Amino acid sequence: MAFAVCGGAMLACSFGMAPAMFNVLPQNRVVTTMPIANIMDNKPFVNVMPFGMCSSLANPTVASATAAALGVLTPMPCMPVTTAPWVPGSPTVLIGGQPALNNNCKLMCNWGGVIQITNPGTTNIMVP
Repeated sequence: MAFAVCGGAMLACSFGMAPAMFNVLPQNRVVTTMPIANIMDNKPFVNVMPFGMCSSLANPTVASATAAALGVLTPMPCMPVTTAPWVPGSPTVLIGGQPALNNNCKLMCNWGGVIQITNPGTTNIMVP
C-alpha cells in the first residue's frame, strides 16, 4: 500500500533543478489537515508549480538558448506543461469522483520530464 498525497506534498522533476510544492484546491474533496489529491490534480501553476530551471532540450526555450550558446546546454526557467493525468492512481479509492493520488504515481511533462512525489505530505493515510 502507498500513502495518499495531500496539498503541501513535495514534487521533483527529472529535468528540473529544484523541488516544487504540490497544491490541491479544497473543492469537493476529502479534507484532513490538507485536501487529499486525485489523479486530475495535474494543472500547471495551479497544482504543479515550476521546478526552478529546466534542462530539457525538448523545451523550446532551453533549445533556443542552447543554440544561441553554440551548443552549450543552457537551462531556462521551468514552465511545466502537464496535460495528462497522474498515473496509475488508486482506482479503488475515489476522491472527488476520480482515483486517489498516491506517492507511487508519476506525471509526465510534455517537455519529457517525469514528475514524481518525493514527500506525500501525509504518512498516516494509506491507499491501495
